[in-house]
Amino acid sequence: MQLFYHPEIDENDRQVIFPKVESRHIVKVLRKKEGDILNVTNGKGFLFKTEILSIDSRQCTATVLETEKEAKPAYYLHLAVAPTKMNDRYEWFLEKATEIGVREITPVICEHSERKVVKLERYERVLQSAMKQSLHLSIPKLNKDQAFSDFISSEIEGDKFIAHCEEGDLKKSLKSVLNPGTRSTILIGPEGDFSSNEIAQALENNWIPVSLGNSRLRTETAAIVACHTVALANEE
Repeated sequence: MQLFYHPEIDENDRQVIFPKVESRHIVKVLRKKEGDILNVTNGKGFLFKTEILSIDSRQCTATVLETEKEAKPAYYLHLAVAPTKMNDRYEWFLEKATEIGVREITPVICEHSERKVVKLERYERVLQSAMKQSLHLSIPKLNKDQAFSDFISSEIEGDKFIAHCEEGDLKKSLKSVLNPGTRSTILIGPEGDFSSNEIAQALENNWIPVSLGNSRLRTETAAIVACHTVALANEE
């Protein structure tokens, strides 16, 4: 199945008008014709089966034939990940985490962060592409970047975990403390890890320290390991 993305369509619409970029792709690249079927999602859990009504590379129109709503996911994972020095590594993380099933992402700026400016519009495009490629019907929520101190002290629902590399007896493996079927937020630090001060702040704000294994992982790898660990813990 090929999936198209149209964020403005809702369950009550009977017709879809695709924007210029998507219309051009439908007409010029895919060479679709009137009467062809297109599967469309709005990124909010809906799947729309549509039939092309008119072909125009500037404004393609389709009629909605059927509407389906996916079942509510078994769990909710929020990943708060420090931006990486190389932007392509962070985009790789966004792509793979979307494929696995992350629901929310927040770039967190830490003391050791080498990248302190993020391009949310570019990240949004990566998320959209990954959602369509993996045939998911929900696009992860992408939050504006936040300073570490602001993020850890904010009100966050569910379990809160911080994965860091410092030695200590308090850390347990993430998989041993996860509660399947619940909401959880996992903090992943930058190259160079969180500072000792940041870890202390997190513990003071009731974040649970966890380990992702014995290997020392890159930021983007750690985020994917955490994402996959949660996904596996929630498999039926």
